[in-house]
Amino acid sequence: MPTSQRARPKDRREAIALVAAELFCARGYHNVGIEDIAQEVGITGPAIYRHFPNKQAVLAAAVEELVTRFAGCVAAGADAPTPGERLDAALRALVRYTLDRRGVARLYQWEARHLDPGLQAGPAASFGRSVRALRELLLGVRPELGRRDAALLTSAALSVIASPATHRASLPRAKAEQTVLGCVATVLAADLPAPENPPAQGEPPGDAGRFALLPRRERLLAEAIRLFDERGYHQVSIADIGQAAGINASSVYTHFTGKAELLAAAYYRATSRLEHLTAAALAGAGTPAEALSRLIDTYVAYTFDQADLTAVYLTEGENLPPADLRRLRAAQRRHVDTWTGLLAELRPGEEPARVRFRAHAALNIVADLARSAGPSASESRTAALLRQLLVTDRDAAPAADDGHLRGH
Repeated sequence: MPTSQRARPKDRREAIALVAAELFCARGYHNVGIEDIAQEVGITGPAIYRHFPNKQAVLAAAVEELVTRFAGCVAAGADAPTPGERLDAALRALVRYTLDRRGVARLYQWEARHLDPGLQAGPAASFGRSVRALRELLLGVRPELGRRDAALLTSAALSVIASPATHRASLPRAKAEQTVLGCVATVLAADLPAPENPPAQGEPPGDAGRFALLPRRERLLAEAIRLFDERGYHQVSIADIGQAAGINASSVYTHFTGKAELLAAAYYRATSRLEHLTAAALAGAGTPAEALSRLIDTYVAYTFDQADLTAVYLTEGENLPPADLRRLRAAQRRHVDTWTGLLAELRPGEEPARVRFRAHAALNIVADLARSAGPSASESRTAALLRQLLVTDRDAAPAADDGHLRGH
């Protein structure tokens, strides 16, 4: 997509970190070597070691750079006189940075998990402070929100801002900014239904025995999905999966030829379930509006119920065999096309690429809230948020003329 020219880093270390971040996001951390980074930068492999002792240090530098830029964007309007203007400046800076660095916007959420634990604490604390600062800016504009609801809307808005990194739809730069900012404005101005009563407190269920009654093949697949989600594909061995399932490692090969087939089976399982659920949801709809409403409810329920499978589906694709990857990407496109087709009918006259940006923003919200927003992000509240994003016509960027988000 057309974007502003990427600024040339001031030094070689920064250039290496930026190129590495783009490669890690495109291919996955474990699929990128020092020689790959060096070739993309235009230097030799040994030259990288003048700046970094190893690949972990390169990833740490890339994450630190992203977190530092994120903090700078949040503070962009610190001198503005009103909360609305400060929030507006922060959002605009975040969207512009994301579009400038579209290839690295998801680095922190997905690839930073490959950092050694000792290297994670600093960036996590810095990122958390910036997110809380953004939440406080929102509370300054919407003081009627409780802190949990403000945190939920902030998380959803950040999902929208990061969403261009999850797809390849193209828009001219000005339209891309306007579209993403319009979606952010809708999210931050949303009216959330009252939270549901929390479930009764009790002993949380453990993983032990959770899949004990499943047939062996299903048990292996379920444990593989759980472990791939927790540790990442490359940090899980066949022995780990067999042990978790209570099966000897050698017996795993009776059901699967190896770890790659287990990963492919997880993807086909996710795709098949989603296709069947989507078809069932749409079959009884009488209008595009009803179809979209049913699709929202179905997709939110599926994602919340299968959060670990969804995470693996979103993060481990580059580890699939090429033929499986092509087939599954085609299935992903078909699913997105279902959303965009319904949206196009409900939003006549809206440019197709803008419809696609909006659909990906919605899908990204669901994936993120299902995993990380806590108990306030129930299925019903997430679905209500999506309905406002996808149906409400609020394409203008956030405004702060009166200290409130436009349209609220």
